[in-house]
Amino acid sequence: MATSRSLRLVRSIALVVGLLASISALANDVAWNALASGGQVVLIRHTITTAGVGDPPGMRLDDCSSQRNLSDEGRRHAREIGDAFRARRIAIDRVLSSPWCRCLETARLAFGKTETEAALGNLFGRPDQTTSRVAAMRKLVSAHRGSGNLILVSHGSTIAALTGVSLAPGEFVVLSTRSDGAFQVVGRLVAYRE
Repeated sequence: MATSRSLRLVRSIALVVGLLASISALANDVAWNALASGGQVVLIRHTITTAGVGDPPGMRLDDCSSQRNLSDEGRRHAREIGDAFRARRIAIDRVLSSPWCRCLETARLAFGKTETEAALGNLFGRPDQTTSRVAAMRKLVSAHRGSGNLILVSHGSTIAALTGVSLAPGEFVVLSTRSDGAFQVVGRLVAYRE
């Protein structure tokens, strides 16, 4: 009797896991299809860094050696993000990045180019900047009208402040803007191999 219940439980768990995998694959398809159609805004959290949280004391934006930077694995993930966009022929209008070196390097390794945008800077430990930074990011997002996609490389705390979505390093969220300037989350993606 116990063996029969255990077997049913295992089958039920397997069914749920299979359904979740199918739902996840469908959600990925929706997000990639939106990107293929163009006109979306993509917020990417920088890829994996050296150990730590925030920045070391005395961090300066003009000195990468004073910051927490990408690890080798983070560099690989950044290249794989770019490979995924190129393999799917995703059109990109512009790439903007936080001025922190880990974001700039993620953007350059993934897309080969970037422009620095102060509005995408790190909000971790800077709650006094949240209101103005989020307003500036909303302006960036709502102003995008290109046929390609706008890529914004930033920090987890900054992306969460704008979207309410908490991303893992290298994960990204796809936003679709509406005519009234508001946006909706289309989906979130990971484009690198673990």
